[in-house]
Amino acid sequence: PGPRMESLPEAVLIRILASIPAVDLVLACRLVCCQWKNLVDGAALWILKCQQEGLTGAESQENAENWQNFYFLSKKRKNLIKNPCGEEDLQHWGEVENGGDGWKIEELPGDFGKEFPSEEVHKYFVTSYEWCRKAQVIDLRAEGYWEELMDTTQPKVVVKDWYAGRSDAGCLYELCVKLLSENEDVLAEYKSETIAIPQDNDANWTEISHTFSNYGPGVRFVCFEHGGQDTLFWKGWYGVRVTNSSVTVEP
Repeated sequence: PGPRMESLPEAVLIRILASIPAVDLVLACRLVCCQWKNLVDGAALWILKCQQEGLTGAESQENAENWQNFYFLSKKRKNLIKNPCGEEDLQHWGEVENGGDGWKIEELPGDFGKEFPSEEVHKYFVTSYEWCRKAQVIDLRAEGYWEELMDTTQPKVVVKDWYAGRSDAGCLYELCVKLLSENEDVLAEYKSETIAIPQDNDANWTEISHTFSNYGPGVRFVCFEHGGQDTLFWKGWYGVRVTNSSVTVEP
């Protein structure tokens, strides 16, 4: 008979284990024996998997305390906002406030507007002559971010939004994002100032962003809310335009 697995040099065993899907490593392989458990719980195996899958680029995270969490967070990284650019009308968004003629979806660049910096974005939401706000609540556990990860590792929660006015009308814009507990208590909050875009503006798209970190244990939901209105009170849709909203959980 050939050599048994436990007789292999540790470096060779790590290379073999690194070829196994990550979920199987955690749920099955670490239960085989003490040696495998130590390897799966150690840094070397996950550093190798990160290197093999290109997860250690310019932001190599050499100081990442927990490479297993870094690996899973990097692999899972995606925009948790559904329908961020209006491709599905207002689906997935709750209308918190629908003033004036309410929310509308328009094609870029729109009247008196500018193209978006990314060619992948084709539509935007636009507000009316009274405040329009819409919100989306993200269930982190349903998205695969388990309680121990959120409570102990407390990965960064990165929020971004894009807004613009039309060049012939002034408008207002606001963004408010809250990290919520199981009972929807507010554990951390970011609220922008009320941003005023004057009439006769350049209609350029502007990105606004905020990163939550060290927010403490208990975060289970993210509530993303934004909105605005025009400042001329013209009937129709002359208010702020928003698109490409995102919430990501990052290492």
